[in-house]
Amino acid sequence: MIYRNFDELIAKQKARPNAARMAVAAAGDEHTIEAVLHARAEGIVRPILVGDKTLIDAALEHFGQTVPPEDIYDVPDIAEAAKFAVSLVREGKADLLMKGKLDTSVLLRPVVNKETGLGKGGVMSHFTAFQIPNYHKLLVAVDGGMVPYPTLEQKKAIIDNTVGALRAMGYDEVKVGVLACIEKVNPKMPETVEADLLKQMNRRGEITGCCVEGPISYDCAMSREIADFKGYDSPVAGDADVLVAPNIHAGNIMGKMLTVTAGAKMAGFIVGAKCPIVMTSRGSSPEEKYLSIVLATAAATAG
Repeated sequence: MIYRNFDELIAKQKARPNAARMAVAAAGDEHTIEAVLHARAEGIVRPILVGDKTLIDAALEHFGQTVPPEDIYDVPDIAEAAKFAVSLVREGKADLLMKGKLDTSVLLRPVVNKETGLGKGGVMSHFTAFQIPNYHKLLVAVDGGMVPYPTLEQKKAIIDNTVGALRAMGYDEVKVGVLACIEKVNPKMPETVEADLLKQMNRRGEITGCCVEGPISYDCAMSREIADFKGYDSPVAGDADVLVAPNIHAGNIMGKMLTVTAGAKMAGFIVGAKCPIVMTSRGSSPEEKYLSIVLATAAATAG
């Protein structure tokens, strides 16, 4: 299966019998509360709000809503709120974690703590899905948010993380394109060499649950017509589910071009931890935060 748009993903999550428990760190800003209340109203999450209770109550009052007292933890200090929210997941009291109004680094500090955090001993990466007006299904671009200059092994881990999340959401055979500016291996361009190595790992069964193609240019990955014109024959051409950027800058620029210029909708979360972590920008719109909750919940509750 695939998801053609976020509406299909939302519909599936609304139909689930049980809401996911979501701990929200520093949950006192109105954008976060609006997104959380939206997801709660549709039965997608049961929010557990951690932060300055005065701010949380004010935000809830702004929307004319309440949350059961037992689901609000008054932890005014932002760093302590992050630690407490992480502990709720570790103790089995929450199924996923969400960043509220705090710096990413503040939340990641307790997340990556080797003794009390949510790491699994491997690479954590950012999973970002885009609904693009002129593309026929959701597109996942990685990694534009976590790993600055991934090594070959880190790229393999990023693919494993991403494919694992998609398969948990119901995808069968994920089509992965490892991006470069050309479609041929050039020893002077390490991005092309590593793309080919990842493709060979996939063929040898070292990367599973997907079809990896690379090196592949963005235009060939997104347009079968262009790929045919260039003579590039691949099942990924024009039908990619995942695009792997060579580094964080390329991934970040690609995402902003899709949203700011091409009118795409975006949602994202961190994979590779013990639970999905909704990690949007503090300036993200309530819609983006809501869609990210839906996406992360799909990965957390699938199966």
